[in-house]
Amino acid sequence: MALPAGAPRPDPIAYMTEVGASDSGRGVRERVLAALDLCPGQTVLDVGCGPGVNLPDLAAGVASHGLVLGIDHSPEMAGEAHRRWLASGPGTAGRVVVLQGDDHALPLAGATADRARCDRVLQHVRDPAAAIAELRRVARPGAVLTLAEPDWGTLAIDAPDLAASTAFTRFTCDKVVRHARLGRQLARLADGAGWAVRSVEPLTLLFGDFPQADRVLGLTRNAARAVTAGYLGHDAAAGWLASLAQGPFLAAGTMFLVTAEAPA
Repeated sequence: MALPAGAPRPDPIAYMTEVGASDSGRGVRERVLAALDLCPGQTVLDVGCGPGVNLPDLAAGVASHGLVLGIDHSPEMAGEAHRRWLASGPGTAGRVVVLQGDDHALPLAGATADRARCDRVLQHVRDPAAAIAELRRVARPGAVLTLAEPDWGTLAIDAPDLAASTAFTRFTCDKVVRHARLGRQLARLADGAGWAVRSVEPLTLLFGDFPQADRVLGLTRNAARAVTAGYLGHDAAAGWLASLAQGPFLAAGTMFLVTAEAPA
């Protein structure tokens, strides 16, 4: 059985836009926004803002006399976020400034922010603990922080060949995502950085459509990589993908949302 050719790695801007617009993406965004509990006049950080999907909601929450600071390490992402914000016609929403900067050394003075969000970013950075500590540096006393990260070790994909699904999850954790099991560590890392953890919420990400899951999770692309790396045999991977595409399809994973406060 031939293994399907994996699609090329998706364009990062298009990928992040699709993830944000998906049902699961919207659900996480709404829950994070509620946990932030924004008020007019506040300064809020969106660290790892990507192409700016969340900036309009944050700006609406802080109103016309508030400030939203979007920060991304990628000049291309920061530029796209700035372009989209200008194109949206900000109106009476809070002022938005987009900066290019390192999550480990934010281009901000200490005690700058009343609120901060970091969503699906820390799994990719060099040192998540240092990045969380940097967020503590720029937080004002009483500031609220939300951290949201998936735990890829919880990825469950239904298939007749459950061993292949398990091997795919193991490959994803070992080789694909830099800090694949970060979700379960967030509360401990936030506490270690001086944040007072208010709550930890597990959020289930559910996929019932193979084409969308293939784009978001990289099933075909990463199955081919798993074969090369020795995690899956060629025929097992081909049969596994064929069964997923034939359906019915179901995959799920857990994202952890930590809400914390900077002590006074």
